[in-house]
Amino acid sequence: MNDKELALKIIELTGSKENISSVRHCATRLRLVVKNKDKINVKAIESLDKVKGSFFNSGQYQIILGTGLVNRVYDEVIKVTGEEGNNNDEKIVYGNKFQRTIRTFSDVFVPIIPVLVATGLFMGLRGLLTQEAILHLFGLTTKSVPTNLLTFTQVLTDTAFAFLPALVCWSTFKNFGGSPVIGIVLGLMLVSPSLPSAYDVGSGAAKPLMFFNFLKVSGYQGSVLPAFVTSILGANMEKWLRKRIPDALDLILTPFLTLLIGMTVALFAIGPVLHTVETGVLFVVEKLLQLPLGLGGLLYGSFGQLLGIFGIHHILNFLEISMLANDGWNYLNPIGTCETLRRQVLY
Repeated sequence: MNDKELALKIIELTGSKENISSVRHCATRLRLVVKNKDKINVKAIESLDKVKGSFFNSGQYQIILGTGLVNRVYDEVIKVTGEEGNNNDEKIVYGNKFQRTIRTFSDVFVPIIPVLVATGLFMGLRGLLTQEAILHLFGLTTKSVPTNLLTFTQVLTDTAFAFLPALVCWSTFKNFGGSPVIGIVLGLMLVSPSLPSAYDVGSGAAKPLMFFNFLKVSGYQGSVLPAFVTSILGANMEKWLRKRIPDALDLILTPFLTLLIGMTVALFAIGPVLHTVETGVLFVVEKLLQLPLGLGGLLYGSFGQLLGIFGIHHILNFLEISMLANDGWNYLNPIGTCETLRRQVLY
């Protein structure tokens, strides 16, 4: 059974394309929101070749296909359904309000994760190859590594995190029905070279811009929450404007007003507040994990799995991405990996 045949069979056994409200996917699972769960033939879907299982979680019917295959099957399903998950019907289907809010984090951050994984691999490879012991095998030292080569590796390791708000804005606009290209530009504005870098301000190498003699403004390099919330407002603002601005002026005025209002609100209102909140949350989580005698790891390892049971584990994506962007380390992943290995050994 090829990818197209598998996709058509999944659509048929899910109750036809008319029963599918939205389609998304993560690294391994095709995630469907349907109008009527009773029309799904779960046993028949799970018996299909290449399907490794399925389950319901937070109002989504998730079919486990595996990496690589899920992307190809998703593309074939979209060709038939014509839906990418922007249908408003999803908001009224399954799950309570809190679960739907957490699921939104997944819909936004899952598409970004492969790029961050690749960047992480670049970081690891760069760190390995620039170690004194490795260089010594080739008769080299750290001083003999060409500057241009180091610059090239920095492009590979730093770009995704330097422009992380642009990635978040792009994905958020796409998921909330806005124009992704407007989201990209809005995200790039948040990390514009004209603004003092958040990293430089944090290290004391630069001073933030001062507005109204009290409001400090800098870039949002490495920040996730300000870009996420700004994009939600921006996408909804864009949709609101398109319904009210005359067609003859829509092409010019809608992007102009969306970017102007979105950037103004981000820099002078919600940005400073949410950046402070984000920093506080990360501080608390990191301090919890650093409790003596391994108590933080014990607490997270013991109760972290409950997040998945209640369908709210996607909030960890936000925390992990923020940690990587700010510190270069993901403190949650090693503990979660140990817990996964423990369960595999036991069961």
